[in-house]
Amino acid sequence: MVRDRISDYIVRLKNAQAVSREVTTVPYTDLLWEISKKLEETGYVSKIDRRGKRIQRSIELSFKYDKDGIGKIDGVRRISKLSRRIYKKSTELFPIKHGRGHSIISTSKGIMTDAEARKGKVGGEVLFEIW
Repeated sequence: MVRDRISDYIVRLKNAQAVSREVTTVPYTDLLWEISKKLEETGYVSKIDRRGKRIQRSIELSFKYDKDGIGKIDGVRRISKLSRRIYKKSTELFPIKHGRGHSIISTSKGIMTDAEARKGKVGGEVLFEIW
């Protein structure tokens, strides 16, 4: 059984993109569904879909690739872990990789990117960075 579902999600994304898979599946949770929707909005994933019945539900993610076969995701880094939670105010959130990346943040208003959290002046737990 996986204890940290977000880390498992990140590893599945990186590994699937590293071997140029077009589609990968991850176990379904409401949090991972919201994160997947945010990745689709920001353009790292082309399409998301729910699969399966209630008990064995999963999320199917389709990746984006360039003409050369280079994936949109260059790197992902987990920030807040089970052993150490990282919380930041909206004034402490800065652009990732000179504006080329995003931080995914769990706030009281839902899952947001760093730009949305700065605009809404809301802080929260920084889950991971993606670029």
